[in-house]
Amino acid sequence: MSTLAKVDWKRMATYTVNNPKQAFINAAIAYILFRQTLKMAKKVSIYGLRSTLSVLWKQIAGVLVRHIRRAPGTGIVVQRNISKIVKDIEDSMNVAVPGESKYLTVPEQGMSDDEILAILKRRQNEAGIDWKNGRASGAVYHGGEELVRLTNEAYAMYNLTNPLHPGVFPGLRRIEAEVVRMVLDLYNGDAECCGTTTSGGTESIIMAVRSHVVWGREIRGINNANIVVPVTAHAAFDKAAEYFGIGITHIPVDPLTQKVDLKAMRRAIDSDTVLIVGSSATFPHGVADDLAALGKMAIKYKVGFHIDSCLGSFIMPFLKEAGFPEIVCDFRLPGVTSISCDTHKYGFAPKGTSVVMYFNKQMRHYQYFTISTWPGGIYASPTIAGSRSGAVIAGCWAAMTKMGRNGYLQQCKDIVNCRIEIQKGIEQIPELYVVGEPSSTVVAFSSHEPVGIFGVMDEMKKRGWDLSPLQYPSALHLACTRLTVPVAGEFLRDLSDSVAQVKANPENYNKGSQAIYGFASTVPDTTIIDEVAQGFIDALYAA
Repeated sequence: MSTLAKVDWKRMATYTVNNPKQAFINAAIAYILFRQTLKMAKKVSIYGLRSTLSVLWKQIAGVLVRHIRRAPGTGIVVQRNISKIVKDIEDSMNVAVPGESKYLTVPEQGMSDDEILAILKRRQNEAGIDWKNGRASGAVYHGGEELVRLTNEAYAMYNLTNPLHPGVFPGLRRIEAEVVRMVLDLYNGDAECCGTTTSGGTESIIMAVRSHVVWGREIRGINNANIVVPVTAHAAFDKAAEYFGIGITHIPVDPLTQKVDLKAMRRAIDSDTVLIVGSSATFPHGVADDLAALGKMAIKYKVGFHIDSCLGSFIMPFLKEAGFPEIVCDFRLPGVTSISCDTHKYGFAPKGTSVVMYFNKQMRHYQYFTISTWPGGIYASPTIAGSRSGAVIAGCWAAMTKMGRNGYLQQCKDIVNCRIEIQKGIEQIPELYVVGEPSSTVVAFSSHEPVGIFGVMDEMKKRGWDLSPLQYPSALHLACTRLTVPVAGEFLRDLSDSVAQVKANPENYNKGSQAIYGFASTVPDTTIIDEVAQGFIDALYAA
């Protein structure tokens, strides 16, 4: 008040009357500076001064690089190099197979069944990672040959069905409803809890974000919604934010545990926040965030709280019963408003099935799309898709009823014990260290200099292993599956040999994956990486 009392308000009013245009400009500049100062202060409170300045410098450097790329000559050289990288990617994917024809137009005459099946069989057996013998990280969540035969038969039975037409396929409607209820039961949902099936974890997450955005708009009057997520949360949250045009704040994690920084999460929540997120467990490191604390935070600040258990799926609910430390990640936690769970991972259902769950029907209603004025009739759909495959839903139901709780319990024991065995083996290799505190089926690890972790990845690839590269920090991860269990010892032997090979000749690994991922993590202009990533996707459709 003493400062305001010193202001010469009369003089200020006189200046404003005499110079209205300049006064308006001054006020606008002051407002902009005030807003930017608030934004910068908030970033510093979340990320700390050093990290904020580092990000700011990278943004400035990125702008400079983009301007340099537009300069005559320089831009041409950079674009030529990007085009070469993209061309190399396409050439590596679109390899001509000797004796194999390409089908780029619909055949004039239909082919015979034997011809078609022979081509499909050959293409199924084209050389790739030997996933059948556990050489892939995640990717294939195999429940055993007997289960595959059953789900294939269920798939074939329901091949022509579509849940968009419940009157035509009433039995499919019951099957889908039962899938949702069974998953809700695993996650301790009461009679008020509900959900829908989706095509996968990404759609489950997108639907959960949509529900909370609509809830924020209709109940709280929020028109500029934002969500607050750990930096380790699945990229589907970024996709949802981009699709819906909402803000997203990424919260740093503890460098030792890889769990989200709760203080930073709390500071990031504002009056436009509609949702905070925790993972059980994270894709990069297999770590569970402090979900109980996040639930309390959601209640305190009156925001939604989503638990992403797409990867934890049918593992986390069985941890305690299997003899491992329990991680409560379900509707028993106060504050939880939605949960995503992939049935097509450790539920062993066919690819293309997941479940998104809500604490009540009203929240689920915000997910739906309805239109009553369409000339084609009243239209309503629960998820992004209109028509959907009933086959994958039937396969999911078959897998869950075949496995039963006892089957899933045993798989939890086997797969988590496999991860523990591999984790202990990694901890015995002096050049490596485990990243974070794994809680389920994933173990992430990095290396001490002079051993480059991406050099280790290249050596493991030579030995037939396909590991997932991580960044920030640079690391590798292995998502253990049922197929990994019998080859855990072989994995550790090959890993030890790979580390020894890189350690003996570190200078030989400055190219390859080390160069690619090292460049990706340091280049200030991320649009360069985006262009390469887009080229990779284009290559998937090169025929």
